[in-house]
Amino acid sequence: MNAQSLDDRAKRWAFAAIMIALVLDVADATIVNVALPAIEQETGAGATQMQWIVAGYFLSFGTLLLIGGRLGDIFGYRRLFLTGVGAFTLASIACGAAPDANSLVAARIVQGLAGAIMAPQVMAIVQILYSPLERVGRLAWFGLVGGLAAIIGPVLGGVLIDLNLFDLGWRTIFLINLPVGALAMALGWRFLPVTRSRRVMRLDFVGFAYVVGATSLLLIGVIEGPHLGWPGWCWAALAVSLGFGALIWRHATRRIARIGSAIIEPSLFGQRSFSFALVSLVAFSAAAAGFLMVFALGLQRGLGLTPFRTALLHIPFAAGVMLGVAVIGRRLVPLYGRWVVVGGSLLMAGGCASVFAVIGAGDTSPWLMVPLLLAAGTGMGLHAGPLPPIAVARVDADHAGAASAMIKTAQQVGSALGIAVTGAVYFGFAGTAGGAEALRGTQAAGAPGVMLLGGAVVAAAMLPRTIFPR
Repeated sequence: MNAQSLDDRAKRWAFAAIMIALVLDVADATIVNVALPAIEQETGAGATQMQWIVAGYFLSFGTLLLIGGRLGDIFGYRRLFLTGVGAFTLASIACGAAPDANSLVAARIVQGLAGAIMAPQVMAIVQILYSPLERVGRLAWFGLVGGLAAIIGPVLGGVLIDLNLFDLGWRTIFLINLPVGALAMALGWRFLPVTRSRRVMRLDFVGFAYVVGATSLLLIGVIEGPHLGWPGWCWAALAVSLGFGALIWRHATRRIARIGSAIIEPSLFGQRSFSFALVSLVAFSAAAAGFLMVFALGLQRGLGLTPFRTALLHIPFAAGVMLGVAVIGRRLVPLYGRWVVVGGSLLMAGGCASVFAVIGAGDTSPWLMVPLLLAAGTGMGLHAGPLPPIAVARVDADHAGAASAMIKTAQQVGSALGIAVTGAVYFGFAGTAGGAEALRGTQAAGAPGVMLLGGAVVAAAMLPRTIFPR
């Protein structure tokens, strides 16, 4: 079964399969935020371990994304999708069974590796199934479902922890992935087309090694640097990662000229809509990840809210995301392009800063919190929804896997950066204590707003006026 032979019904079910996988990926990156205090209490995890429970997933995910994307181009998107979903589900079971904090960190790293195989195939399959203008509508669902999954993840986590099913506590937030992953595999096996890049691709082992070196050193330096006070080895890791980045570009350019296949596709960076959307994605992902982590910690450690009450306060944010992506952004993106991203960045920046200020003042009045969270969520929807379709608007379908992987890598690098920087600011003021110290930490965590403002400047200055080909 190939993509051309699929009727509309089969396409809908194929799209449902990859949407379920998207929910697995995004929700699992955020659902853990609301469980951190419970994990801390049961396992005795320290501040560093709590950051690594979140950031370790982003580290391993970001390290292998480019490899996962190219493997899809070479061996087929359906095969890699099914492999990734199966491995992700098994790793989720290992997270739920982890006996201590270090074991949980290790299982989260494995989970991220599996996600790096699964995630690039999601957008690659959309590029294979739909034309560029059709992708605007379909990728709007990416923003809607992905944004909602990012917010509903903590809501679901709070409900599951409060229910304490079978006396499993926080472990249920990982074990819930078993039936969800099984459903995605069943639908994928039945409806996904057997397809791969039409170009002859070869495995690039040297490029793989360069990518692993660049991304792992970059993310380790970013994650550990703020917490440790930026020792010399962290700066060295960042410098060496830049050196690896230069080697990746040089190696890919020469290999493309010689045999036509490499770990990355340098020609993609010649498209302004692709290259600058990646920069904006880094800024947005950093802000979103940092905001969600500190939001959950500030409410529970600072104000003493239960996981369930914390989950309820995510609902207006989720409603704003839905409004921004499905109602406003979907109509405005084809007309106004980059200005939708700019407006979303500014609205989310103001909303996030105001929410942190209110929590820092010790106020959770719904008359104040709900409109601020609704505004921040709407801004998130207006920003997050357009960026993926903008990035792939002019990408050749033969590079679907590589382009998808680069987009996801930008998101994961940004998320790890946001966790590291915002977490360092928060724990720098809050330490390991709760109460007033945690409130001061929340009030001081203004990094997401700065990152969003940077993303707005990039989008306004660098994205082209005309994005989508007619």
